[in-house]
Amino acid sequence: MSEARIIDGKALAARVQEKVAKAVAELKKRHGLTPGLAVVLVGDDPASQVYVRNKGRRTVEAGMRSFEYKLPADASERELLDRIAKLNANPDVHGILVQLPLPRQIRTSAVIDAIDPEKDVDGFHVVNAGRLMTGRKGLVPCTPKGCILLIKQVRKTLEGLQAVVIGRSNIVGKPLAHLLLAENCTVTIAHSRTRDLPEVTRRADILVAAVGRPEMVRGDWIKPGAVVIDVGINRVKGEDGSPKLVGDVAFAEAHKVASAITPVPGGVGPMTIAMLLVNTVQAACRQKRVPVPKVLKDYV
Repeated sequence: MSEARIIDGKALAARVQEKVAKAVAELKKRHGLTPGLAVVLVGDDPASQVYVRNKGRRTVEAGMRSFEYKLPADASERELLDRIAKLNANPDVHGILVQLPLPRQIRTSAVIDAIDPEKDVDGFHVVNAGRLMTGRKGLVPCTPKGCILLIKQVRKTLEGLQAVVIGRSNIVGKPLAHLLLAENCTVTIAHSRTRDLPEVTRRADILVAAVGRPEMVRGDWIKPGAVVIDVGINRVKGEDGSPKLVGDVAFAEAHKVASAITPVPGGVGPMTIAMLLVNTVQAACRQKRVPVPKVLKDYV
């Protein structure tokens, strides 16, 4: 069997961003509407700082307004909730994203609950989670939304396929399972306590690894010809002792078995930011009661 096709998330994300920029230009011209995204960072975690910087840059490149707020690592939950309340009330801000993880003294659930569901571009609020579960329109979490688009780069229709998602988080695993169900897949959610996990994953036509364990999924866990989406981003030491990024899938092994696979980095990561831009445009249109430009019809 030939080696797997590499699903280039970076290239797809660039195409999506191009369409977002066209949509934003149209909204400005027709409705005088400039979508605005506010990102709040608490603390000085280096990885979070990089993510926030990238999100801000992409937002501006797409022609949108970018608002960035930084709070110290010892900020109280009340300080953060007060900031969110102000952003909820700001008509120039259409999307609010609080960078996770948060310091120990702040409850993530309280922060997510405080964000206006119509501005919840992460798609984590229980209102948006409920809309997704019941098949209604809402803001969908960015990473799962990006995963579906990546799969569709190689499989135009997913109907009837067996899909296995390793991971049951509210951020990736659960929402992705609902998106796959909406595509008429037969879906299994597996996790760390699944018995005989390799046997379960070998049934998958679509295998998504979102468990946060470096190279846990081995080549012999994969059904020949399966599409593999690797959501994991793990920092490990390379053979020379220098740090490197790896996914949850043993890429070299999987590459020989799968029909298509996402790399790490350059796979799911860029699509997460691209979908954040799409969600911000969608949120702005809903709030201003104008239609989403047709150039984004495949993404909302």
